[in-house]
Amino acid sequence: MPHLVILYTPNVDAMTDMSALCRSLADEMLTLRDEDDKQVFPTGGTRVLAYPAAHYAVADGKGDYAFVYLNIRMAVGRSDAVKKTAGDRLLDVVKQHFAPIFNNHLIGITLQIDESPGQVYDGKHSSLHPLFNQ
Repeated sequence: MPHLVILYTPNVDAMTDMSALCRSLADEMLTLRDEDDKQVFPTGGTRVLAYPAAHYAVADGKGDYAFVYLNIRMAVGRSDAVKKTAGDRLLDVVKQHFAPIFNNHLIGITLQIDESPGQVYDGKHSSLHPLFNQ
């Protein structure tokens, strides 16, 4: 499962480098540790994907408004403190990335963390995890 998916209005592409944001977020995810000093997001499973919306409507439509929605998915089992720390630190990365343009463009940013409780099926097949689990 992608751990972080970004949906955004396509006018954001003219404002900033979304690939750089993805890399910054992935790098920050790799530094996050839980109370037992284990990685919150395993290296081989850390993924950040960004998609511009093909169609959108923001607010009243009278301006060139922009919006960025970041959704982080975590498996069940992490403490509330770990989830809050992850959210705060990743939001800080986003705020730092957008700081140069935030005051010159009308843009909304939302970051949410979801857990996937009650998964019925979670199949995985990867040649990435063994690379980092040595």
